[in-house]
Amino acid sequence: MAKKLVFLLFVIILIPFQVTAFAAEDIMEITKEAGYTDVLEINKPKTSIVVDGTNGQILWGDNVDVVREPASISKMMTVFLVFDAIKEGKFTLDTNIQATENDQAISELYAISNSKIVAGVEYPVRELLKMVVVPSSNVATVMLANVVSDNQAGEFIKQMNEKAHQIGMKNTQFYNCSGASAITFEGLYTPEGYDPYGSNTSTARDLATMVFHLINDHPEVLEFTSQPKVTTMAGTPYEETFETYNYSLPGAKYGFEGVDGLKTGSGPSSAFNYVATAKRENTRLIEVIMGVGDWSDQDGEYYRHPFGNALLKKTFDEYEQRLILPKGEHEIEGKSIKLENDFYGVVKKNEEPQLTIQDKQIVLTNQKELLTDNMPKLAANYIEGSKTDEKKADNGDQSAENKEKTRALPTKLSSILDKVITYGIPAALLILGLVFLFFPSKRKAIGRRSRKSPRKGVIVLRIIGALSILASIYLVIKEFI
Repeated sequence: MAKKLVFLLFVIILIPFQVTAFAAEDIMEITKEAGYTDVLEINKPKTSIVVDGTNGQILWGDNVDVVREPASISKMMTVFLVFDAIKEGKFTLDTNIQATENDQAISELYAISNSKIVAGVEYPVRELLKMVVVPSSNVATVMLANVVSDNQAGEFIKQMNEKAHQIGMKNTQFYNCSGASAITFEGLYTPEGYDPYGSNTSTARDLATMVFHLINDHPEVLEFTSQPKVTTMAGTPYEETFETYNYSLPGAKYGFEGVDGLKTGSGPSSAFNYVATAKRENTRLIEVIMGVGDWSDQDGEYYRHPFGNALLKKTFDEYEQRLILPKGEHEIEGKSIKLENDFYGVVKKNEEPQLTIQDKQIVLTNQKELLTDNMPKLAANYIEGSKTDEKKADNGDQSAENKEKTRALPTKLSSILDKVITYGIPAALLILGLVFLFFPSKRKAIGRRSRKSPRKGVIVLRIIGALSILASIYLVIKEFI
């Protein structure tokens, strides 16, 4: 009997730790379960994140705030500022930029990724953008940065950092416009006031934040990032065709349904990274994968995509954009309210939305952590409801209030269950721990079978009691920190 009791207590103690381990599901297992069974532990991403592209909820995250070098993904901040300038009317996609001798010299640097640029030739902004997002051309990036900043390289880097700060990228620092340290340009690109040896740094969270704002502010950017192959300067002597490095685009090596962007980046100290965005039906996801493989193995440009595809699959399987509350009259927390529009949001499949009223809005309380504080919460504006529901109830019709109560019942039950799990299990473990920690030590309280085993039994029970108390403390700390 004592052995069975000991076993039962150990099972109870281990339950919370098993739940925690499941919550932190390993990306290697996720990737293998998605069918990419040949992935190797040595190539495992150092950091990854998947977010809801509508509200910025973090739907998956692993080491999301670890600072790393984004390499050529940095170019997307330059693209961001280009689209901002177009929106402000400074120039258009069809504005021609005449290449200089300096531009041509940069294009001839073979140590960094590039496209062919010829001095004196006019290149439309549209064509330069193609060169940036597909072949990751450093010279095209510099040319665009120069047109935005009137050839003030240092001023442009300042704008990049200001933009990062403005949109909530708290752990990002730019030293150059392209991801390649200024020193690698051999004196042809020198941002004033910035360390030429400096490498851009960021995090998965920050890069996801940048892409979130980029595609929501300038959705037209996806027209440039969605093609697996592009031709620049078509019909001219300077025509070139490039294939994407984003192998998750449909039609590429690891094509994944719904992917329509965005950018890759790699380097000796950054390993292999990429950002992808995908849309299926009404659900838009953004993901960042960083630190895959090692620069010494150039096949790392392929290794990163199975991890990314697996996370996209997992998230699409688990989440969906759906109707949270239809327009019309409802009762929330005893208050009669009216929605003039349907309330939609990305929520977990088969999970009942929990709603509350905050700051004169209907808010989804079980939404996930947001990328930054200024992300748009899953909330909807409402107006005060009418009393017509009461009249309908008198006529024998089910009132909107009753419908709402019926809808809210699973939510309330879920809330009660959450509270039981949050407070009940730690309390039960604490009580059990105290009982067994202070279990009577007198031999007669144990039994008369043996003179030695009773004392050993007391020691075992006290150990179990101590473990139960520790497990209770762990659960409380985990809940509130």
